[in-house]
Amino acid sequence: MRLIIHSMDHQEWVREYDLPVTVEQVMMEIEDELLYPVFLCRINGITHRLNLVVDDDCEIELLDVRDRAAYISYQTSISFLYIAAVHQVLGKNVRVTVDNTLSKGLYTSIRTSGIDQDTLNAIDQRMRELAEQDLPLIGRKMTREELIEILTEYKRYDHLKILESVPDLDFANLYSLDNEIAVFYTDLVCSTRYLNLFELRRYKNGVILRYPRSSSPHHIPEFVEEPKMYEVFAEETRWDKLLGITFAYDLNRHFLKNSYLDLILLSEALHEKKIAMIAEEIHQQKKRLILIAGPSSSGKTTFARRLCIQLRVTGLKPLYLGTDDYFKERDETPLGPDGEKDFESLGAVDIELFTRQMNDLLEGKKVDLPEFDFIHGTKVYGKRLTTLESGQPIVIEGIHGLNPKLTEAIPDEEKYRIFISPLTQLNIDGYNRISTTDARMLRRMVRDNRTRGNNAAMTIRSWPKVRAGEDVNINPYNSEADAFFNSHCIYELAVLKKYAKPLLMEITQDMPEYPEAQRMLEFLEFFVEMPDDTLIPNNSIMREFIGGSVLV
Repeated sequence: MRLIIHSMDHQEWVREYDLPVTVEQVMMEIEDELLYPVFLCRINGITHRLNLVVDDDCEIELLDVRDRAAYISYQTSISFLYIAAVHQVLGKNVRVTVDNTLSKGLYTSIRTSGIDQDTLNAIDQRMRELAEQDLPLIGRKMTREELIEILTEYKRYDHLKILESVPDLDFANLYSLDNEIAVFYTDLVCSTRYLNLFELRRYKNGVILRYPRSSSPHHIPEFVEEPKMYEVFAEETRWDKLLGITFAYDLNRHFLKNSYLDLILLSEALHEKKIAMIAEEIHQQKKRLILIAGPSSSGKTTFARRLCIQLRVTGLKPLYLGTDDYFKERDETPLGPDGEKDFESLGAVDIELFTRQMNDLLEGKKVDLPEFDFIHGTKVYGKRLTTLESGQPIVIEGIHGLNPKLTEAIPDEEKYRIFISPLTQLNIDGYNRISTTDARMLRRMVRDNRTRGNNAAMTIRSWPKVRAGEDVNINPYNSEADAFFNSHCIYELAVLKKYAKPLLMEITQDMPEYPEAQRMLEFLEFFVEMPDDTLIPNNSIMREFIGGSVLV
């Protein structure tokens, strides 16, 4: 039996065996030569755990945390280790939930009277002991009937609820670790020995579980407190209580009972209330330059136009602009590391022109605003000669809105900065997170197919570059924001599934995007499709992606 092994760094090894071996056995022979820890493998487009037995010639790709599936596997596995340790220290009846990302880690809640530092140290110590013991994370694909029987025996009512709410879910993965069981939709690592690098930190009313990021797999990133982000999550928790939605099974029941109209209207009303509060604050503070920024598929355009409407309610007459009209001429656009024109970088924006025109507008001067011709790659003048009235604000939407370099020559007292993103996402249950990154990719997939004819494979292929650009141009500056707007719609995955699932199913096994498509299809199975999305208002942020918006 001849095996060809590849790393993500294009290293290659050839090994021959007389008997079947596991991928993990093969990987351990070359482990010292690998640049990064490996957590999963891929054969013929299918992602597997490392305990896969190989008994025939094949090529094996070893996956480290730079692969999306491997990163989520690592993140979920270390969460499972943490949950097991909490239960061993505090007892099986203590409820643990993995809530959301915060400060480059996972913010978790432990339902008990309080976690002091001694208790946290005991949990940390138990995690390290379990990691050192090299215990297996045993996974088994089980039928619905088998799962119900075991989950009932272990009194895992949260997992039972998700099964009850998804009648078409026939199989799921049940994992066990040292007498701890849980259902997960993703593959976990094979052993606790892969989970020895982590940090626990008390924060507010919970605990942050921190671990290496894909950009630096050997180190835990520096802790950066994010109090504004925490407040967004706290606000979302209050909203969810108003909506009566905690996890996916709560949402699914609304669709199964056909009782979701009030849910949609209440969710949209909460968005509108938040936008109105931001508009009122801008009015009271007499801000004139409102800068809106956020990552791809955040709903920036819809939010900006709804904010303009709310500003008009306060008596203001906002001028709406986009920074895209201030792109440099095509032949002046800087090149990225790949040699292609980098339209995402701040260097692609004519900052000098932008600064001069904004200051002129604020001073009441007449300005010839450009419109960028994307076909010919040039700015066109003479179409928008504009003068502002006294006190009239400018609303500007663009990815660099929070970057201080864009507006450093404009007085700070004029600025009001808003960061927008779907900052939270409805999780499947207390253990299984759906990242906001995945939700945004689904939004973009659906929108770009509708508006540009792009297929799902194109969206998946371009997504790592999109994310890399966000990490450079957007995310480092969200702390500059005066307000955060969470554009997440509680019902959105149930809507996006209807449009995204057929697109994802078009991706075949011979395509490089197949593993990522399968990963997304797997977690979408835990959500029931919304039966009738015509009930979504035509000014909703969701309309920016599924169509039918009166604002975009």
